[in-house]
Amino acid sequence: MTRKNFITLGTFDGLHIGHRYLFGRLETLSVRYLQKPLALYFPFPPKTLLSPHPEMTVLSTPAEKKQLFKTIGLRALPLDFAQCRNQAPAEFFEHTLLEQYQMGGLLVGQDFAFGKDRQGDTDFLRRACEQYNIPFEVAGFYQVGGQKVSSSLIRKTLAMGDIERVNELLARPYELTGTVVPGHKLGRKLGFPTANLDTGIYKILPLGVFAVKVRVGRRYYDGFCNIGFRPTVNTIHSCLPLVEVNIFDFHQSIYGRKITIWFAGKLRDETKFNGLDALVSQLKKDRQAARTLLKQASNLP
Repeated sequence: MTRKNFITLGTFDGLHIGHRYLFGRLETLSVRYLQKPLALYFPFPPKTLLSPHPEMTVLSTPAEKKQLFKTIGLRALPLDFAQCRNQAPAEFFEHTLLEQYQMGGLLVGQDFAFGKDRQGDTDFLRRACEQYNIPFEVAGFYQVGGQKVSSSLIRKTLAMGDIERVNELLARPYELTGTVVPGHKLGRKLGFPTANLDTGIYKILPLGVFAVKVRVGRRYYDGFCNIGFRPTVNTIHSCLPLVEVNIFDFHQSIYGRKITIWFAGKLRDETKFNGLDALVSQLKKDRQAARTLLKQASNLP
């Protein structure tokens, strides 16, 4: 007889430490009930898809989320939000969970709700699971330092530039993947050539100057990154900041290639300097500070 799936549901933006706790519980329950663990997830947070201003609203893009599930070894399948959005909770429960995904057990977080007007809350799910004699559990909130860990908390912390706290709550370094695009080449003239990254509109970009680990192809390099609006030179007028990465000891042309950066720590806020000489002087200090921080950093690729 084919084993059924013990399912957990959610957006799982960032796959943070609280999600990992939930997934650990899912593994335990699936073993207890002789079922297969399965995470069903929305690639984008529903708020992002419904917002008139979806720019910089997600911790993990669909591609990153897919890779993160693969990294932790949990079978995960995406749900179509447009299809689920207006479904009545009973229809979603019976046709999607029971029939389509062969659900034999269900685990959700304390604040989980789905369906039209979020009517499919934990009370509804408990009653529905009892009706079909399906094991059901609500996982409590995971806390760090007495504070509930959530994707919304991490988004706010990231917007404030506290990358060290973000990394703690994610249980891994925050990352960005983007395509290298042409820039003004001013950094090259100043002795600090940069790779300008197009990361798309959805990914949250912390503002400031950061020490980063960089992957180009299969190789890893140290570097530092400025994310902001270039107040000293060539100020950009956009709601999306510019991502500029200086890769240490690197001299290849990589236009059009995708690279990934991981944030080790913040060096400073973006600053407007009184001329290029002052800017270059600070960049030299940033480079040295980044080298020092990266030597001390752990949990980097």
